[in-house]
Amino acid sequence: MSLFSLANRTALITGASSGLGRHFASVLSKAGADVVVAARRMDRLESLAEEISKTGGHALPVEMDVTSDASVSGAFAEIKEALGRPCDIIINNSGMSRDTWFREQSEDDWNAVIDTNLNGVWRVGKHGSNAMINAGVPGSIINIASITAHRPQLMTTAYCVSKAGVEHLTKQMALENARYGVRVNAIAPGYFKTDINDQYLDSDAGDAMRKRIAMRRFGEYGELDGALLLLASDAGSYMTGSSLVVDGGHLLSPL
Repeated sequence: MSLFSLANRTALITGASSGLGRHFASVLSKAGADVVVAARRMDRLESLAEEISKTGGHALPVEMDVTSDASVSGAFAEIKEALGRPCDIIINNSGMSRDTWFREQSEDDWNAVIDTNLNGVWRVGKHGSNAMINAGVPGSIINIASITAHRPQLMTTAYCVSKAGVEHLTKQMALENARYGVRVNAIAPGYFKTDINDQYLDSDAGDAMRKRIAMRRFGEYGELDGALLLLASDAGSYMTGSSLVVDGGHLLSPL
C-alpha cells in the first residue's frame, strides 16, 4: 500500500468548501498529504481545516476564485509564502451549472459556466504547472471532468461542453508537461449527489435516470477514492493524458 502513500506530498483542492472537493481533501489528508483547501467561502474552508487537524492532518485554507486570474495567482503566492514549496498534487474540482434549454440560455449564464468549469481549470493548471516546473518538482494534476463530456444531456449544454473541453485540455496539458515530470489526468464521474444536482437526482426525472444506470444506483463519494489515489500517487506514475470514468456503467446505457 506504500505505492498509494502521499506522505511528504502537498495537495491543492479547488472547490473544497463542499461536496466532492471537501471529500477529496479528507481522502488525500488521510493518505498522508498536507492539503491546501481553496474556494471562495473561507468560513467553510476554515471549518474543514479544523476537522482535518483534529484527525492529525495539516490543512491550509486559501481563498480562491477560479474565474479571476488575480485571485488564482494571489492564492499560489500565498501558498508559496506559507509553505515554502509548491503543491505537487492539484485537484481541479471547482464547477457549476446553470441548466436551461440551449436556445434560451443567456450569454451571461453560458459565460459563467464556461469560465468556472473550463477556464478555471486552465488558470489553476497553468499557475500550478509553472509552480512545480519552476521549482523542479514533479507532480500530478487531476482535472474533474464528467460523463457528460462523452454523452449529451438535455438542458445542460454549457456544462457538457465545458466538461468536454476539460477532457481535451487534460490531454493538451499532459502533452506539454510530461517532459517536466508533471502528469495530468482526469476523472469523469457519473452521478454523485452534490449541491449542483441534488434536487434533480431526488426528482422523478432523476429516479428515472437512476434506473438507466447499469448498477441501478448513484455513486457514493468513497467510490471515487480509488481513482483519485491512483492518479495522485506513484501507483499511477506512468499515466498521463488519461481519463478514468467512474459511473456505475452509466455510459453503457443503450441508446
